[in-house]
Amino acid sequence: MSRKLLAIHVIAASTLACSPLKPAPEPAMSVLVYNIHAGKDAKGVSNLARVAEIVKATGADVALLQEVDIDTRRSGRVDQPAELSELTGLRDVFGKTLDYDGGEYGIAVLTRWPVPHDTLFRLQVTPRQARAGGSYEPRGVLHVLIATPYGPLHILNTHLDASGEDRFRVQEAATVLRLANQLRASGELVFIGGDLNANPDSRVLAMFREAGWKDAWEECGVGDGKSYPSSVPVKRIDYLLFGTGVTCMRAEVLATEASDHRPIVFRVRMAR
Repeated sequence: MSRKLLAIHVIAASTLACSPLKPAPEPAMSVLVYNIHAGKDAKGVSNLARVAEIVKATGADVALLQEVDIDTRRSGRVDQPAELSELTGLRDVFGKTLDYDGGEYGIAVLTRWPVPHDTLFRLQVTPRQARAGGSYEPRGVLHVLIATPYGPLHILNTHLDASGEDRFRVQEAATVLRLANQLRASGELVFIGGDLNANPDSRVLAMFREAGWKDAWEECGVGDGKSYPSSVPVKRIDYLLFGTGVTCMRAEVLATEASDHRPIVFRVRMAR
């Protein structure tokens, strides 16, 4: 185990000590995966309050959000993670992947429980992905350690490359997979999620399946799980993945155009 991950493991163990006098809570939680489109609805109208309403209505204990802005012109100079935290009562963690539009752009996690540690890891690819206008768009994975009542939970929230073929996504997914496998090998509970921009039959999803990571929707979802675009979904590209020790009890795609993606809420149970 690397020194960094060993230190995280020690933090988790010391932070999550529970009183033996209290009964253990039911080991289940709701996890929301949602690309919020910089707080804009399917027509491009600012809609952050509606996003917060969805987070609250789903009862999400943890929310994995993509396309989140801080202080950009397009978002009206709003700190979106902080605003969502205030509106939902959840803690917020942000990972900047790009300086954009006068502010910052990236991914975020909202959680009901304390966060002892978080780190953004860059997902390097060769060659670099070019954006319109000639700039480059580095992708990242936000690693958040959450002190749940059931023990330490590691969230790996990511938003992979959106180009038409897998060559960048495969490289990015390989980095996410190495981190996830390292955490799992040290005995940690890990969820991988976000907008993977990849279909279930893609090489990207095959990489995770071959390494023993389960697609939560395939475990308990009803329907096709398609979430993009929100008006008439034709793609299943938003995911929650987990390893052993977790059971998916229910998964639902919510019919809303509060973003250009539809949110997916998962109800999962951890083994005692």
